[in-house]
Amino acid sequence: MENKYKPVIESAVMRLYERYPELEERFGEMGKQKCYEDNVHHFNYLQTTAAAGDEKVFIDYALWLNNVLISRGMKSDHLIDNFVCILEALSESGSEETDDFQHYLNAGIRAIRENDLAHQLESE
Repeated sequence: MENKYKPVIESAVMRLYERYPELEERFGEMGKQKCYEDNVHHFNYLQTTAAAGDEKVFIDYALWLNNVLISRGMKSDHLIDNFVCILEALSESGSEETDDFQHYLNAGIRAIRENDLAHQLESE
């Protein structure tokens, strides 16, 4: 994504790797590139959601992606932490879409947490 979101995405990836230095050790530079690409997809969905004006678009994406990641051995916290890094990077970016994107990211985070809680209650 060679556009105005590149600095925000780079900042979010940097934040994530600073918080989890084991990612660098485990996945190296290729992992960082994959993380960047994943964040490009997140921004594509944020843009699509903004165009549709319906947070459900991003919520559905976040829940679907979380299920895919869980099936591959990841935890919901990994995706949530990545979304939080994007939130922080957006807040410093001055982007005109910051408020809308932050709203959608927070809605996605809430949906993932609610979904996890529902699954926990079902298994008790």
